[in-house]
Amino acid sequence: MVERRSLFWDVIPHIVLLTGVAIVAFPVYLAIIGSTHETAVIANGQMPLLPGEQGLDSYRRAIFVGASGTTRQPVGGMLLNSLTMAMIIALGKIAISILSAFAVTYFRFPFRKAAFWIIFVTLMLPVEVRIYPTYKIVADLGLLDTMAGLTLPLVASATATLLFRQFFMTVPDELVEASKIDGAGPLRFFKDTLIPLARTNMAALFVILFIYGWNQYLWPLLITTRDDMQTIVIGIKKMIVTSDALTEWQIVMATAVLAMLPPVAVVVVMQKLFVRGLVETEK
Repeated sequence: MVERRSLFWDVIPHIVLLTGVAIVAFPVYLAIIGSTHETAVIANGQMPLLPGEQGLDSYRRAIFVGASGTTRQPVGGMLLNSLTMAMIIALGKIAISILSAFAVTYFRFPFRKAAFWIIFVTLMLPVEVRIYPTYKIVADLGLLDTMAGLTLPLVASATATLLFRQFFMTVPDELVEASKIDGAGPLRFFKDTLIPLARTNMAALFVILFIYGWNQYLWPLLITTRDDMQTIVIGIKKMIVTSDALTEWQIVMATAVLAMLPPVAVVVVMQKLFVRGLVETEK
C-alpha cells in the first residue's frame, strides 16, 4: 500500500528553500536598487525598495568615469584586470596541476611519492602564510604592478593536483595498455585519452578557481600601487570614503553589481559541466 503524504509536508521544503533564497538574494536586490538612486537618498537611510531614475547614469559613470575616493579609475579597467587575473590563475592552475598529477601518477622516478607529498604539504602554506617572502621575491624580480606579479605566485595549486591524481588513479590500466599497443607515447596518451576523460573535472575546477582568482583581495592590495593595475575588489574598497567627504554610494552599488556579473556568468554557462564534474557521473 502506497502511503500518501499530506500537502503540508510537500509544501514545507519549498517554503524553506524560498526563504533561504530570499535571505541570500535580498542584499543583492538592495545593491541593484541602490545603484538607481542618488547618494543623498541612500546616505540618509531612506532608500525605497523600488528602482529610481539614476540607474543608467550610475552604471555609465561607474564603467567609464569612476567615483570619488582614494581611486578615480573607471570600473571598466578594474573589471578587465580582474578578468585577466582570474583567467590566468584558473587556466594556469589547471595546466600545471594536471601535468604534475600526470607525472606523479604514470611515471616512475626516484622520490616520486616524496615529490607528491611535498606538493600536498604546501596545502598548509597558503599565500597568506608566506606573504612576506613571496612579496620579497616578486619585488626583487621587478614584478610589482604587473599582471605577472598578480598571477604567478597564485598559479600553483596542490588541491587541484590532488584531485587530478585521484581521478587518474581511477582510470583503468587497460586504457594504458591499449594506448601502448596502439603505439601511443606518454604525451599522446595524455592528450587523446586523459584530457577528454578529465574535461568535467577541469570544468568544475575552472569554476572554483576562477571565483578564487576573482575574489583575491590581500595579494592584489600588496602587489599593486598604481590605480590602473588594481582589481575590482580593491576598487570597491577604495571607493568607500572614510573622511568627511561623502561616498558616492550609487556608484559603489553599481560597481558591486558589476563585480558580481562575471562569476555568475561563469557559473551559469558552465553549470552542467560543473555539476557533472563534482558528482562524477561519467566515471
